[in-house]
Amino acid sequence: MTLLTRRQLSRGLAAAAVAMPSIARGQTFPSRPIRFVLPFAAGGVADITSRLAAEKLGDKLGQRLVVENQPGPGGIAAARSVTTAAPDGHTLALVTNGTAISVALYKSLPFDPVKDFAPISALGTFDLVFATNADSEFKTLGDFIKAAREKPGALNVGTIAVGSTQNLGAELFKSTANLNFQIVPYRTTPDVTVALLRNDVHLMVEFYAAMKGGLTDGKLRPVGTSGLARASYLPSVPTVAEAAPGYEVTSWNGIAAPAGTPQAIIERVNALMREILAAPDVKAKYAEFGVEAKASSPTEFKTRLEADIKKWSAVIEKAGIPKQ
Repeated sequence: MTLLTRRQLSRGLAAAAVAMPSIARGQTFPSRPIRFVLPFAAGGVADITSRLAAEKLGDKLGQRLVVENQPGPGGIAAARSVTTAAPDGHTLALVTNGTAISVALYKSLPFDPVKDFAPISALGTFDLVFATNADSEFKTLGDFIKAAREKPGALNVGTIAVGSTQNLGAELFKSTANLNFQIVPYRTTPDVTVALLRNDVHLMVEFYAAMKGGLTDGKLRPVGTSGLARASYLPSVPTVAEAAPGYEVTSWNGIAAPAGTPQAIIERVNALMREILAAPDVKAKYAEFGVEAKASSPTEFKTRLEADIKKWSAVIEKAGIPKQ
């Protein structure tokens, strides 16, 4: 045996030795219940849709997924819980566009979602809905834009807290359409809705699930959705981009693991999520909340996260929102 061949053999054996623990973890996964950590409280759309996905994934893996709600500013508590866990597939995280906003909004975070998470798959996408009081003179978003240009600074737009997707969506609309109006933040969605019905604000920006009741009973009039295409649950409602070219906000949720999780586990969970999210019953349930069940590759998921960090950083800087 030549010296070169011996070296090659030695290197091959060393590489195999390094890879063996990772392969072993992949082959024995899952060996116990899996934690699925959410940076939100129980009961919201993210929680409900995540629990449905967790139940289906648990059935396919033959192990229960235990959903842990760990709400907190910037998703820090949930992120710490996941990034400090063993990268063996038994701890998963819900990562959202809110995660991207946190990176843009905070001066510093004790985690980096791009480096500290191993993306697995998107779970779904969903749009913001722009709505007026059903009795408002603004029958279309174009009507609102026209009035805002005729009376700079006179109109109010209601959202929940500064730095939320809804609030930043309004800021992006303001800059994209080159309008001058006041964005009024409220504590909760019901507070925004009451303000709209009292005509304290002239337009509200919120997710479909949160305003579904008002839309169904006819008290609110939807005048725009924030995605690139019209929403399947409001097919007759134009996109915001039809009145304000260039505007687009697509929110998303996805599933990730701690960085360093074996690729075999990532690929297995990704394949199962594709099956789950393609199932008609899951699609129908998600649609009830205005969410389009939609899987992705890990690379697509990472690309979207990075793009949204850049996008919301620019919106926050332009709006002059102080970093926390």
